Amino acid sequence: MSRKWLIENGAFAVMQAEKPVIHGYMLIEDDQIAYIGEQRPKVQEGTEVFDGRHLLFMPGLINTHGHAAMSLLRGYGDDLALQVWLQEKMWPMEAKFTSEDVYWGTSLSVLEMLKGGTTTFLDMYDHMDQVAKVTSESGIRGVLSRGVIGLCPPDVQQQKLEEAARFSKDWHGQADGRITTVISPHAPYTCPPDYIEKFVQLAHDLNLPMHTHMSETAAEVQQNVADYGLRPVAHLEKLGMFSRPSLVAHAVHLEDQEIEILAAHGVAVSHNPGSNLKLASGVARVPDLLKAGVTVSLGTDGAASNNNLDMFEEIRLAALIHKGVSGDPTAVPALEALKMGTEYGAKSVFLHNTGKLAVGMKADFIALDTDQAHLLPRTDYISHAVYSAGPKDVAHVWIDGKQIVKHGVCLTLDEERIRREAQLAFEGLLAR
Repeated sequence: MSRKWLIENGAFAVMQAEKPVIHGYMLIEDDQIAYIGEQRPKVQEGTEVFDGRHLLFMPGLINTHGHAAMSLLRGYGDDLALQVWLQEKMWPMEAKFTSEDVYWGTSLSVLEMLKGGTTTFLDMYDHMDQVAKVTSESGIRGVLSRGVIGLCPPDVQQQKLEEAARFSKDWHGQADGRITTVISPHAPYTCPPDYIEKFVQLAHDLNLPMHTHMSETAAEVQQNVADYGLRPVAHLEKLGMFSRPSLVAHAVHLEDQEIEILAAHGVAVSHNPGSNLKLASGVARVPDLLKAGVTVSLGTDGAASNNNLDMFEEIRLAALIHKGVSGDPTAVPALEALKMGTEYGAKSVFLHNTGKLAVGMKADFIALDTDQAHLLPRTDYISHAVYSAGPKDVAHVWIDGKQIVKHGVCLTLDEERIRREAQLAFEGLLAR
C-alpha cells in the first residue's frame, strides 16, 4: 500500500523565475512529490493532512563539500593559513582518529546538518564505513567517498586505492538508495599524477563520478606550476579526470581559460565561501563561472575550517560577497543563491531526483517557521530565506517522504548521547 499525505495552506518555494513561491498544496506519495499547486488536489477521504500555515516549504539544502568527522576538531586550530593549519594542526590530530571517533564526529555533524535543514551532504574522509553507517541510521542522503592522500609509499597507496574501490562498491545504492558514492583523490598537491590516473581508471571501471579539492589557494596553484608545469585545471584535464563527471571543491584561483575548460567538460564547482574567507584563501569567481554555464553549488567544508555546517550562512555569503567584491548588487541575486544551495547542489553531486519542489522529485524538503519577528512582514519569501533565515528557523525536515525533524527535534538520532560521546572522543584525541 502506498502512503499518501497532503500539505495544505502552505507557501512553497518552487523557485521558478516568473513565480518563485506559490501558496497552496503539496501531495506526497511514498518518497515522491505527487502534486504541487494552488488548487486542492482530489484525495481519498481519510488522507492524512498536514497544516502548512505560517510555514515556508522549500527543497532541503544540499551541502556539496565537507568532512563530517572533522567536527571533532571544531575550534582546535583557528586563524591560520591553510598549509599551516593542515600540517601543524589537522593532520597530526586526524592521524589519531579511530573508526569510533569518525562515527561520533560524523554523528555530531549529521545532527547539526539535519536540524539546520540540510537533507543531502557530500563527504570525503577516512573510515568511511562509519560515515555510511551514520548516513544509513539517520535518514539523511549522503554522497560519500573515501578521500585519499597519496603522500605515502607505493604499498600504502595501493592499499588506499583498494579501500576506495571496496567502499564505493559496497555502499553505492545502499540505505534505500540514499547513499551514492564517488571517487575522490584528495587534491593534485597531495596525490602524484600517476596516482590520480589510477583513480580516474577506477572511476571508469565502476562508472562513478569524481570529486577533489582544486585551486583553493594561490600558493597551491604556484606549486602545481612549479612541480608539473601546469595550473591545476589543465593538470587534471591532462590526467583524464574530466573524462568522468566531476565536481571540484573551492576553485578559488581560476583564469578565464580555466573557466572555459571547466565549462567545456561540464565540471561543477562547490563554492565554500565561509571556509575560504576564514582561511583567507580568497573569493572564487562565482559570477564568471555562472555566466560561463558552470554549475556552482555550495559547501561548508569541514566544521574545523568554518566552524559550523550552516548552509543558510553559505547561501547568504554567496549572495553578499560577490556583490561586495564586484561592486555589482545584481552579481548573485537571492534566487540564484538559493538555487546554489538546493537545485544546483543536487546537480553538482550527480543527483537528478532531488533539489527542487516539483512533481516526480524525491520528497526531500524542509519547513521554516515564518511566524517570527525576523521573517516578517511577508514581503518576499525568497529574500527572507536568503538574507534573514537561519538553521534555528527549521521546524520540520522530511527526506524520502519520511519526517526526520519535527518541531526542531531530530527523530532518528539520540542527540544527548551524540553530544556526550563527541566531547569524550575529542578528549580522547587530546590524551593520545
